[in-house]
Amino acid sequence: MRYAAFLLGINVGGNRKVPMADLKILFEKTLKFSEVKTLLNSGNVVFEAAKADASMIEKAVAKRFGFDVGVILRTLDELRALERGEPFKGIPVTKDTRLYVTFRGDATAKGTLKAPYVSPDKSFRILRIGKGEIVSVLTVGEKGGRTVDAMAVLGKEFGKKLTTRNWNTIEKILAP
Repeated sequence: MRYAAFLLGINVGGNRKVPMADLKILFEKTLKFSEVKTLLNSGNVVFEAAKADASMIEKAVAKRFGFDVGVILRTLDELRALERGEPFKGIPVTKDTRLYVTFRGDATAKGTLKAPYVSPDKSFRILRIGKGEIVSVLTVGEKGGRTVDAMAVLGKEFGKKLTTRNWNTIEKILAP
């Protein structure tokens, strides 16, 4: 089975540093996963395993790097199903458009926001809220549209066990 592990809050602003080469070794040598590939510096790991769960990865990461890191795990089949659903169909993309998927580690955390949601400044839109993910669009610019503000809305509504990835990252994970 092919998986994607998304590590929460590493290598952000120089904090909680986890070198991707070391993370790859951890997944291969300690966790005994195969076909391990890291993407970008934000804690994306694609690997193959007969069975994997987030808690086993969290424990190994904590032991190796000395701090707790949440992990959200998805199969590549789940990510392909998300892609087939065309979550951003009809969204015009400009240089100021950011397409995001926020993965939920706790599907029971229910916020009061309903989709579609539009922020007061109209820069942030939630297109869909599912059990496993939240699909959103942010328009950055002079009048607002800061990623940190958009993610704060999601954190307040759905708890801390979330991690957001740009749609481009998901497409890279799914690329052959």
